[in-house]
Amino acid sequence: MNVKLRVWRQKNAQSSGRFVEYEARDLNPNMSFLEMLDVVNEDLAKRGEEPIAFDHDCREGICGSCGSVINGEPHGPNYKVATCQTYLRSFQDGETITVEPFRAKAFPLIKDLVVDRSAFDRIIVAGGYISVGTGHPPDANSLPVPKQISDLSMDAAACIGCGACVAACKNASAMLFVSAKVSHLNLLPQGKPEQDRRVLAMVSQMDEEGFGACTVTGSCEAVCPKGIPITFIARMNGYYLRAAVK
Repeated sequence: MNVKLRVWRQKNAQSSGRFVEYEARDLNPNMSFLEMLDVVNEDLAKRGEEPIAFDHDCREGICGSCGSVINGEPHGPNYKVATCQTYLRSFQDGETITVEPFRAKAFPLIKDLVVDRSAFDRIIVAGGYISVGTGHPPDANSLPVPKQISDLSMDAAACIGCGACVAACKNASAMLFVSAKVSHLNLLPQGKPEQDRRVLAMVSQMDEEGFGACTVTGSCEAVCPKGIPITFIARMNGYYLRAAVK
């Protein structure tokens, strides 16, 4: 299988960037997208050229570090998968594939396809934790949690913080990410004592980081590799309104 790549190359945030074309030949259709980039980088290194910088870690769709925009879609053409779970069989032989970084003011570019997503880390630090002393670990069944609530909390906790929701949103909003991180704690009994402080602090930090406002287009939900629904945004808005009134 052969493909042509149009890859965004940019030395750093201060320099100008441009698309550079590369020929990738004799590829196995069962290669992941990142394996294909590895092959291209090996060829570039042999020719004494600068390899393409891209983020990756687990390559199992768990860590959320491998985000890139492929043919205009964060993580590529498939639903509920990260970039590392996108395979060449999803593309046509001879196809031209355009690869670029996530574009958002709050995600400043570092190099090529690598962006700084530490804004998400600062939002978590603002309130994405439980600090109330709980004493010794209780028995597993001593604190009953309705299954519907535990399922909802687990759905929210599935968010891997990749930033695809921000990249897909026309306003570069982080509402889906923040609502997932707020909800998975606020839904559980252990998170209730701090729920007001949590939502106010995390939303405030989100605004401070420069993310845009949510206009509920649903583009974030459509590209989320874990299928986080936008109903969590509505839930967080309820938490925020109650906390602000208090």
